[in-house]
Amino acid sequence: MTTWTDRTADRPISLTAPSGIDRAAHHRLDEAWLAAAWSHPTTRVFVVSGGQVLIDETADGTTELVMTPSFEAPLTEAHRYFLGTDDDGVSYFALQKDALPGRIDQSARSAGLREAGLLLSPRDAGLMVHAVALENWQRLHRFCSRCGERTVIAAAGHIRRCPACGAEHYPRTDPAVIMAVTDDEDRILLGRQVHWPEGRFSTLAGFVEPGESIEQSVRREVFEEAGVTVGEVDYVASQPWPFPSSLMLGFMARATSSEINVDGEEIHEARWFSREDLRTAFESGEVLPPFGISIAARLIELWYGKPLPRPGAVAA
Repeated sequence: MTTWTDRTADRPISLTAPSGIDRAAHHRLDEAWLAAAWSHPTTRVFVVSGGQVLIDETADGTTELVMTPSFEAPLTEAHRYFLGTDDDGVSYFALQKDALPGRIDQSARSAGLREAGLLLSPRDAGLMVHAVALENWQRLHRFCSRCGERTVIAAAGHIRRCPACGAEHYPRTDPAVIMAVTDDEDRILLGRQVHWPEGRFSTLAGFVEPGESIEQSVRREVFEEAGVTVGEVDYVASQPWPFPSSLMLGFMARATSSEINVDGEEIHEARWFSREDLRTAFESGEVLPPFGISIAARLIELWYGKPLPRPGAVAA
């Protein structure tokens, strides 16, 4: 019997751990409250630019977002996004700028979410993923899709309004399925996308189409990409993935066929792996594991039964 549900509690998926931040959406339209929160001495602010933020290591070796009081933050009015408050009443804002500010002490460095998400605390990672997602949406949706007029930012960065036709536009989230497919021999199906480096394998994934359930999407994507039919589909967990605007919906799926026929457009190669096959391939470096921040790594681990071996590791 598969017991993957019993092995999830002590290893949360990246970007999904409780952040301790209340998004306090009811304050987003309260301009007086936002102004007071912005001017409060405890408020903390960080800059996001092109999906990058500044991070820094503390004296105890942890990594933190570089945040400042609001009175030290760069000037901007339009691109100031309220992210929420913590249990101590501290308010957090992100500022979207064309470039990250310099640091006098030169100790901070820029980082994207794929790197920073593994290093930051749940609070800082949660703040960063919120800010990056808003920035991506703001940069890509500046004009009204109804009439073409340039829109203006409202609701502390969470709405864009059209001054011409009155339409309101909200941040876009694209649902995508990602699945660990196993067969009757309990092997896992992993594929390599055409633009990935040699040896990089991961679970299959794809976007949910209009009018389609997520279970239907799992079956369609697996068949389209690898020619494998899928029967039973079990939901595992979700993960925000703002690259630029996805929500990854993770599944375990059971194949009802095993012959592989890749599409050649998205997937260049796909293979069935037993646990021994995968361990040997990882340890030898023949196969490179998926990025550690991705839910893909956790789905594979749920099947594998323990953390994935690293390249060059010696078998126990």
